[in-house]
Amino acid sequence: MHLPPLPEDEWTEETRAALAVLLPERRLNPRGAGDALATLARHPDLTRAFLTFGRHVMLDSTLPPRLRELAVLRVARRRGCAYEWGHHVKIAARLGLTEAEIEGAGRGEAAGALEKAVLVAVDELDVGSELSEGTWALLGEHLDERQRLDLIFTVGAYCLMAMAFNTFGVEPESER
Repeated sequence: MHLPPLPEDEWTEETRAALAVLLPERRLNPRGAGDALATLARHPDLTRAFLTFGRHVMLDSTLPPRLRELAVLRVARRRGCAYEWGHHVKIAARLGLTEAEIEGAGRGEAAGALEKAVLVAVDELDVGSELSEGTWALLGEHLDERQRLDLIFTVGAYCLMAMAFNTFGVEPESER
């Protein structure tokens, strides 16, 4: 690991306050936060700011959770982020995605037109940092403007997290 999680004896009230933006009190410790957030905890100001944004993307977004997870899985696979992939496979399964749908998302494949458009959007954003007019229009047949904005920012957030987690060497979490 290039940057290990912050050791428990270095956690301060500032560390806990930064993570409290997203985590309940019982998880404001290295084990409860997990390696990814415990690593981010090394920079409490950045963590607080990023988790405020991350809370919107993960919990308050107008994008339906199923579509969010398809997008996140595609980002994780494209970016080779084992941590994100492992973490979000579990979330996707809890949302009812089948193993075939999860694996398909990783390959950029989906059965439905909207789900396929979401995966194409991830690919376009990752490669060229913008959506084509056609993809924007296709998404617009199913998603309102706010949902499309949330999709773009979701992809960007998870691309950023993949860069960070890959650089820090954050490994997939074991079952807790």
